[in-house]
Amino acid sequence: MDLSLDRAMAERLERARELGRNEVRPVGLEADREGRPIPVDHPYFKRCLERGEGRTRWSGPDGKAEGGARRERSTVDALLLAEEMAYWDRGVGVANPGPGLPEANVLSAGTPEQKLRFLGPFLEPDRPRWACFAMTEPGAGSDAAAIATRARRDGNTWVLDGSKCFIGNASRADWILVQATVDPERGRAGQRAFFVESGTPGLSNFKIEKKSGLKAYESTSFSLEECRVPADNLLGGEPRAKGNREGFKAAMRTFNAGRPVIAANAVGIGRALLDESLTFAREHGLLGKTRVRDRIEAMRRRLRAARLLCLQAGHLADQKQPNIVEASLSKAMAAAVGQEAATFGMELLGTVGARGDHLIEKLYRDVKAMDIVEGTGQIQRMIVARTLLGLPR
Repeated sequence: MDLSLDRAMAERLERARELGRNEVRPVGLEADREGRPIPVDHPYFKRCLERGEGRTRWSGPDGKAEGGARRERSTVDALLLAEEMAYWDRGVGVANPGPGLPEANVLSAGTPEQKLRFLGPFLEPDRPRWACFAMTEPGAGSDAAAIATRARRDGNTWVLDGSKCFIGNASRADWILVQATVDPERGRAGQRAFFVESGTPGLSNFKIEKKSGLKAYESTSFSLEECRVPADNLLGGEPRAKGNREGFKAAMRTFNAGRPVIAANAVGIGRALLDESLTFAREHGLLGKTRVRDRIEAMRRRLRAARLLCLQAGHLADQKQPNIVEASLSKAMAAAVGQEAATFGMELLGTVGARGDHLIEKLYRDVKAMDIVEGTGQIQRMIVARTLLGLPR
């Protein structure tokens, strides 16, 4: 596994580092202090567009969209950038405009017309734009197969009914890719995904949840009540309507692709915690204590191991090889190591941590989500165990 960086990627990481220091961390701290997501009209988002961010990886209907080829990068490169962004503020990374989590599903399963309609506005956006993927429900979190949102066909429309929760950027999204079941009796095989555009009648009751950490982006609940969308809004078109488990498999591919990203995020936050802990220990004369030095060494060692496992999952994806075990292993390990680094940092702070104004305390609140999103640590261990034992997933 060759993890050497070419010059272009090294320069890209250096630019990300500079951006993180000058813009990402300051706006993340601002959102944390004010206890709310970054507003849609914040100057930060305007500067994102000016830098060429918030765009789709799709290269347009003729494959020649300006900048399309330059946006393509390897999975390993994407993981390194995700790690660096999370080092400065993972919440801001999620808040950034763009087609977000559902983009990969649209690229792999969407019809040409759907790509043009839903990804086209992200080619050269005229304003900050968002899209999001809605799977989680009040009664279906880690168990994605248990979703209860229904979709029924009515002539040339699909009618959706149900509730979603903890969906990132939902209230500001141009469209939401909603996972629903067309037949609860068929379990996973009955699941499909539907494009629901902003302003569609029946899409309502948006509520931005209050969170302990990652306050820079919105986690939103909403409801679908007799929400009608055109038949063409079924991801993949009519052939998908009668497919066998394709809707659920597409959702799982999204999660399998996202788990190494979350692992990279956890490593990035862990690195930030280790650096801040070292700074605090130096400033307060704590490095002379053997226990402190041992804990610092252990954290650095475990973070490096988690990073390598994460990059291995990305390398396998780039080689078009199965990586479900590595993806789950990387997320389970990196999230745990990030939380260990946070606990160690808070122990070093002592009473200073209780003031609520130190970066370590903020990161302590932020990193917990890395164990929850994209499937909890328990779910990752179940996936690995079932794979190793040859049990059905």
